[in-house]
Amino acid sequence: CPDAVMLQYVNPMAINTWAIGAKYPEIKQVGLCHSVQHTVDDLAYDLDLPKDEIDFKVAGINHMAFFLRLEHQGRDLYPDLRKGYAQGQIPKENRYLARCPNTVRYEMMTRLGYFVTESSEHFAEYVPWFLKSGRPDLVERFGIPLDEYPRRCVEQVAAWETEAQAYRAAQTINVTPSGEYASDIIASMITGEPSVIYGNFPNRGNIPQLPNGCAIEVPTLVDANGLQPSVVDNIPPQLTALMRTNINVQELTVAALMEEKVEHVYHAAMLDPHTGAELDLDQIWAMTTDLLAAHGEWLPEFARPDTRKAG
Repeated sequence: CPDAVMLQYVNPMAINTWAIGAKYPEIKQVGLCHSVQHTVDDLAYDLDLPKDEIDFKVAGINHMAFFLRLEHQGRDLYPDLRKGYAQGQIPKENRYLARCPNTVRYEMMTRLGYFVTESSEHFAEYVPWFLKSGRPDLVERFGIPLDEYPRRCVEQVAAWETEAQAYRAAQTINVTPSGEYASDIIASMITGEPSVIYGNFPNRGNIPQLPNGCAIEVPTLVDANGLQPSVVDNIPPQLTALMRTNINVQELTVAALMEEKVEHVYHAAMLDPHTGAELDLDQIWAMTTDLLAAHGEWLPEFARPDTRKAG
């Protein structure tokens, strides 16, 4: 299907987008996430504003993109966010998961000047400042639920089972918009009616401050001509510097695939900001070996410990 567009939702989405672009450049693809639109919902809720009235521009890498512009009817909303956080009025309690306050992102805003797109509990995993052994005070101060991901998986599976049973018993099923971009992309490409989404693509000069080929997330026009990612060349240096700490890990993971060298998996773990802040080199090597063994046949043959021993 040479004219098909691959809508890529699978995690690790940024690494997948980069790897597909490197190994199969002929594939038309876009990596998709819901971080941007969910964050707009969160900010509108905290500021008591209709989300449809908020104007914004976001760019960066997936899970580490930032709101470069955030306005309501031409008024900059950042002063309101800073004041509300400083006075303890925001973030408000999470409407969907009370155990996940949004404090980490607001703290990062005060340090970097811009609001990041990824949820607080997830973003804390990408940086070395919030999750530290022997520092339960940080976990408590920023309200980081350490077991959030497995708990959410268990809850989602149970919810899906309940939902499936309800659908089987229902006489009719009402379909409501999810907020995901896939349907917007399909509609715009088929009808020609333009829409703007936030898509992830191999960097082809779209963000000149970041390495060529890495997966970047930028505003993207969609119409009958397909997906047309924009160029964003004014990202502040503190933001691109932080992005590069995670791009290093992504680059080495893609290198492991492209070169079929498992050593680069160890290098990726070594360069991870959170891992490097907590573990010494022997611990990183041992942890990576254990993880490779635990994943077994899920891995390509070159990365399987048993296969490498046999060779």
